[in-house]
Amino acid sequence: MSDIKNYICDNEQRLDAFLTSKIGQTRSQVAMLVKNGAVFIEDKKVTRPGVKLKLDQQIRVEFPQAKETPALDIDFDVEILYEDEDVLVINKPSGLTVHPAPSVKEATLVDWLKHKGIRLSTISGEERHGIVHRLDKGTSGTMVVAKNNEAHEFLSSQLQDKSMGRYYLAVINPPLKDDFTTIEQNISRSSHNRLKMACAQGSKSKYAKTTFKVLSLSNDEKYQFIACKLFTGRTHQIRVHLESLNRHIIGDHIYALSPKIEKSERILLHAYMIYFYHPTSKEKVSFVAPLDDVMKTYIDKKFDMEQINEVMDTDNIISSFSANT
Repeated sequence: MSDIKNYICDNEQRLDAFLTSKIGQTRSQVAMLVKNGAVFIEDKKVTRPGVKLKLDQQIRVEFPQAKETPALDIDFDVEILYEDEDVLVINKPSGLTVHPAPSVKEATLVDWLKHKGIRLSTISGEERHGIVHRLDKGTSGTMVVAKNNEAHEFLSSQLQDKSMGRYYLAVINPPLKDDFTTIEQNISRSSHNRLKMACAQGSKSKYAKTTFKVLSLSNDEKYQFIACKLFTGRTHQIRVHLESLNRHIIGDHIYALSPKIEKSERILLHAYMIYFYHPTSKEKVSFVAPLDDVMKTYIDKKFDMEQINEVMDTDNIISSFSANT
């Protein structure tokens, strides 16, 4: 059963602008309502969100019910770094897929969120679960989840204006030559392998920029522990930009040249720290996700842990990037 609301035009303007002011949602959400056939002017279904309204015209909106899909059973837990009424900050484990898809048979982060009772719905009836940004299945680390629609809109806008960001940690080989390396190369789907992205030019490619900072060299000088700062958020961006330098993350079975040479249970890529402005307080906040046992054990075998603990200081990482960018 739909929730029906009626409005009367009190000012000649575009339909999407009018409904945005009445409903308190974004124009994109209003456009989705129109696309789904839920908006009527004088009982006639609207097909364009930009149609011009006349004074005293009657507008009817039939808000559809949210589409709810049942959650799969879960046999895992997720570390919560912070939680309040607006946001949930987690340390996503490696091996956990964020979104359900036809090819994904196991439970995902979305299923875990459903079990926690985090179910947001848009005004157009689409179910969403507060996912603002994502991490690849193998990548671990910080993610922020919105717990209401207002927080979701506020956090999503920060992704667009770059006031939200993350610093990543990775173990790579062979070592980078310079202390800092910045790559600005467009990225698109690989024409040779549909599982991969690649540096490429062309109409379908998207601008991408990454800076890498060397933190430590392994005891045998074959591997490096690095920090990565993303200025854009393209699929596989860190891995693709490293591949353009003939460098690869340990445990990466898609981009590594010879994954059998150096085995790891997981790709050693971790979203170490996230920062953003809180939806309610509007204050800048940041959170750090500790490394999991697999990544810690690998680093402990290859590197001087005393030095590693020193270079992992977040103030050190932030100030290093700030001084270089």
